[in-house]
Amino acid sequence: MSDHGTTTRSTPSARERRPQGGNVVTRFFSAIALYFSQVLDEMRKVVRPTRKELTTYTIVVIAFVTAVMLFTLGVDAVTTRLVSWIFSGTW
Repeated sequence: MSDHGTTTRSTPSARERRPQGGNVVTRFFSAIALYFSQVLDEMRKVVRPTRKELTTYTIVVIAFVTAVMLFTLGVDAVTTRLVSWIFSGTW
């Protein structure tokens, strides 16, 4: 109920409703059509990055992956040296 004592009821649009009428085959194809209609509606909402944003994101990802690779390389080298020293006694 709203503040004025009246009930407000929103009716769903045709794209929000589930297919209800007809036989099984009609409902099946109506559901498929509704699905693709909703997919297209969602795709219209997608915001595509500009060339500058895409370049920036690409550089950030490459830098981050490189940093993680170098960190992993360092940890691997230290661990290898440590295990070699423990088990063979050579550094």
